[in-house]
This record gives sequence, structure tokens and C-alpha cells, in this order.
Amino acid sequence: MVDFGGWDMPVNYGSQIDEHHAVRRDAGMFDVSHMRAVDLAGAGARDFLRYALANNVDKLKEPGKALYSCLLDPNGGVLDDLIVYFLREDLFRLVVNAATTDKDVAWLRRLIADRAPHLTLTPRDDLAMIAVQGPHARAKVWQALPGSEAATVRMSPFFGTQAGDLFIARTGYTGEDGFEIMMPVEKAQAVWNALVAADVKPCGLGARDTLRLEAGMNLYGQDMDESVSPLASGLAWTVDLASPRDFVGKAALLAHPGNAQMTGLLLQDAGGVLRAHQAVQTPRGAGEITSGTFSPTLGKSIALARIPAGVAAGDIVTVSVREKSLAARVVKPPFVRNGKVLVA
Repeated sequence: MVDFGGWDMPVNYGSQIDEHHAVRRDAGMFDVSHMRAVDLAGAGARDFLRYALANNVDKLKEPGKALYSCLLDPNGGVLDDLIVYFLREDLFRLVVNAATTDKDVAWLRRLIADRAPHLTLTPRDDLAMIAVQGPHARAKVWQALPGSEAATVRMSPFFGTQAGDLFIARTGYTGEDGFEIMMPVEKAQAVWNALVAADVKPCGLGARDTLRLEAGMNLYGQDMDESVSPLASGLAWTVDLASPRDFVGKAALLAHPGNAQMTGLLLQDAGGVLRAHQAVQTPRGAGEITSGTFSPTLGKSIALARIPAGVAAGDIVTVSVREKSLAARVVKPPFVRNGKVLVA
């Protein structure tokens, strides 16, 4: 157990490698109750989120539809990355990171006070969350939780729906299919035990990190933070600069698009593992690894790195690993998605 954003969290329940493979090959689950649901309620909630978020909530047309977005400061730095669900025109649900919850809520309340003081923002401290991920995740959830199949069997990815007192969303952080399930805190133990009985393997932070890195997914505080633009964090696809609407940070992004990019690295030389903060030398200048690990699926070391723009997939760069310069190939993330290796 370790401290993670003020929560006691399991690194692993047994073998971290076994937990990783369970998600890629079968089904594993994570207690992600540290992720906080925050409900925004009131007339004009959509108008407010048009301004507050970098992605455009006008993409959310059907109730239950979800959108991934960054929450930016006026300088274009990333305050957090989050998912927003459209529940009703007067009710949206945000799911934010544990370590940034207090900061996010305070920032949003300041914006609300300035722009829409009639809106209410409510952190849902009464909800727990369990993520079930893997090729057999949905079938095992349906087996474990009566009524969940009828509510979700036709649900597309990036949608959520209420199923009794459960809110079940087809989202995740592993590159595999599955559900993230919110429930009343008092029901969490029973849901967890039902999933264990359905042969869903408990997994910890260690496997969660190797899985999300194989899937090319950013970790807040490592791959981006307030000092970095989303355009330099591989998150340009989450920023809507095309529509005429204004949003917090838009002017800064347009004025200073930057000349850095986020790429994947695949270690070519033996004798080391890619880790965060290792220096990267490229033909166009220096960069740095933001997240690195040994990939259990590939059997090779992989990383996300922020390097100068213009370095292309297939180029060879060097990484400083324990006073050695090792060769790595630039690749386009993700490395693995839906159990399939996407880089050679």
C-alpha cells in the first residue's frame, strides 16, 4: 500500500505482471474510488462548460454521452484531464483526478461565481468507483451484477447509464474494453465481492500504470501539468480550436502553439529500462521522457517523451540510461490497444 493523492492505494495484490496480463487477456478490476465524481447542476450548465473546458461539450448530444477534455488555466497550462458526462441539459457529471480534486473544484467554483452563480457544483463524496477492464470484462460484470446487462448491452464506448443505483460507463484507462462503475459507498464492498466471485482479478496501481502506458494514455503530474500546454502533451485532439466559442486558455494556445510534441519511444538497445526524466537527444534538439516502463505485453521497454517537433516516427534517438546512451525508436502511441500490439 502507498499514498496516492492522499489515498491509501494498493500497488499490487500479488504478482503485478499477472494482474497486467489478466486485463489484457481476461478481466481485471481496480478500486478507483479516488477518482472523484463532481456534478454540475442548473440551467445553462452546457453554456458554462463551453467556456470552462478545452473540448467542446456541444459534441454531447445524447444523454449519457461522455467526452474527454482538459481543464486549462488562462496560460494554457493543464490543470487536470477529466471526463464529462451529459446526463440532462441541467446536469453534467465530471470525473476528475484524486490529487487535483480540491484544486479543480476551487477553480470551477471561481469560474461559476464569475459567470454563472446560479449553478451548483457538488463533489459526490457518497460515490465509490470500480473499473473492470479486459476482453471479458463486460460479460463478467453482467454475470456478477443482475440487471446490468439489460442496461448496457447495446451501449457504445464513451457512454454511461444509470442501472438501478449503479452508474455504469463504458470507459477506462487501460486500452481495453470494459466498464467504470459508480455506486453508493456502502455498496462498494458487495459489488467488489460479486466481481471476485465472477473471477475478475483485483489489480493495483502497478498494473494500472503499465497498462495505461502501453495504451499511450497520459498520467496527470507526469505527462502534463500546469506548466505544459496540451498541444505539447499529445492532447491536441482534445482541444477544440476550430469552433468560434471562447474557452479558458484558448488565446494563450493560439498565441503560443509551441514547438514540442509528445511521442512514444521503443528501446532498441538492451541493458536498461526507460524511466521518467531521462534525457533524450534527437536530431532537432533535446527532450525528456515523461513516463517509462518495461512493457509486459511487448517484452520491451517503452516510454512517452516530450521532444522537439519535426522528429518523426521511425527516427532513432538516444536516451541517457544510467550514464549510458541507448538507442530508441520514435513510434506513434498507442503501443497496445484491445490486446493487439500496434508497434513492432
